[in-house]
Amino acid sequence: MTWMRWRPAMEQALYGVDGGFYRRPEGPAGHFRTSVHASRQYAQAVGRLLLEVDEALGHPAEIALIDVGAGRGELVGALAGLLPGRLTGYGVELADRPPGLPAQVRWTARVPAGSVGLLFANEWLDNVPLEIAEADDDGVLRYLEVAPDGAERLGAVLEAEDAAWAARWWPQGERVELGAPRDAAWAAAVGALERGLAVAVDYAHHRAERPLFGTLTGFREGREVPPVPDGGCDLTAHVALDAVAVRGGQDVHTLWTTQREALRALGVDGARPPLAQASGDPAGYLRALAAAGEAAELTASAGLGGFGWLLQAVRMPVPRSLAGLAGWQTLQA
Repeated sequence: MTWMRWRPAMEQALYGVDGGFYRRPEGPAGHFRTSVHASRQYAQAVGRLLLEVDEALGHPAEIALIDVGAGRGELVGALAGLLPGRLTGYGVELADRPPGLPAQVRWTARVPAGSVGLLFANEWLDNVPLEIAEADDDGVLRYLEVAPDGAERLGAVLEAEDAAWAARWWPQGERVELGAPRDAAWAAAVGALERGLAVAVDYAHHRAERPLFGTLTGFREGREVPPVPDGGCDLTAHVALDAVAVRGGQDVHTLWTTQREALRALGVDGARPPLAQASGDPAGYLRALAAAGEAAELTASAGLGGFGWLLQAVRMPVPRSLAGLAGWQTLQA
């Protein structure tokens, strides 16, 4: 049996050229549903945000929409027609370019450098591979090693960098998900923006409420399953968004909020239409009722609405719809 630490095991299982989960032809939508798949209202809200970013940037001659972890291009493809002649969409994904995307969408494995616009990462960081550590009988954190069937065993004591990350960001818990690779991935993505807004959306937690036993799990064909690094299931762990946020720049304004609050600010409202509409316009009432149900799913606190949103405005004003949300700050290193 071959043992390896969790980070290389996840890298191979999710992105390996031969059989990686995210390279499979059915794509992520074949196994789980994200907000993008739940309702067109999600893409419409991101589209409104893009238009506000364009406004805040002063309507530049060229503007980018960068969809990081683009899946099969559902979000960037839906918005490619906005701002005709000025907008370039980028689908950032390791899988091959899917058929049928509009010509103005560029498909790439890396975030393009020097871009001006909106960088949007929906459920990307939770799939950035990371190490898992567990405390031994003496309370010392050690790397966990995993076998192809998902069995685990304790390995070496943490290296200095990972030990320092755990002490700062996850000081309590029997099992720790060491988020430094995610911090680095997000810093690189935000650093590629010349000016713009970077948004990370994921299941998340903060330092004061880290889960004692971690969050690593698998998803296969719509069902939650044990995390097995065999390429046949998604491997995902919630994101320490407070650790991820880029720090130390006076030109970067940061907000942590929930999807519920962000989408409501962008006009997604789950309120039911007035019952009186049913008699005068029954077809319209049914459409409005269906739309309200979709909006309610996107903003439900116990479901998709509970996602964390990390927003970082880089050398630009905060978009007007989001400016009223409490908590914007400039983080220090």
